[in-house]
Amino acid sequence: MCVGICARVLGPCLFILGLLSILANILLLFPSWEWRYLHMKQITQKAMQMPGIWGGGLFVSGFFSNISLSNIIVGNSKCLGLFCPMFVSILLSGLALLGSAACFILSGVGLTEGPLCLYNSTHNNMKIQQWDYPFLNYLYEPSLWNSVCIEPSNIVSWNVYFFSALLIISMVEMVLAALQIISAFFGCICGLCEKK
Repeated sequence: MCVGICARVLGPCLFILGLLSILANILLLFPSWEWRYLHMKQITQKAMQMPGIWGGGLFVSGFFSNISLSNIIVGNSKCLGLFCPMFVSILLSGLALLGSAACFILSGVGLTEGPLCLYNSTHNNMKIQQWDYPFLNYLYEPSLWNSVCIEPSNIVSWNVYFFSALLIISMVEMVLAALQIISAFFGCICGLCEKK
């Protein structure tokens, strides 16, 4: 395994995935392309926690900048001791792995809870409209998605698409970050295999 080449391939891949994660989370904040729900604070709680921005995005992007810097600093030299840029790469790759795992977990919970929406509920034999999470029991019944929520329109499919995208992106990020940890570990022990 060539550590330098591996880092040059994984770094840009993780950077692109981090940008996609940020984009997916931003889109979750604007259901049906409308700003007013964010202004009224009627957005799903897990989307407001922004795991795709800080977890799958910024933590992973910080990893990318470290990999680029490590490749410039290390060049063809071998790693010596704890000050090796590859050791720093292991630490930051672990941070990227942690961030993407947090994004994966929070996105999964957001997908399971369903969206915050305005719907008709019954209290004391009276029908009222309220904002809440009605889909804990109906998430796996797509035929009810458009009939339960009054607004935002198509909020269930909006949340399902973008939380699913965050799940997939963060899963790939976790795999790539784990590969970089393994690669950097071998780089610390064996040095880079670049041609001299």
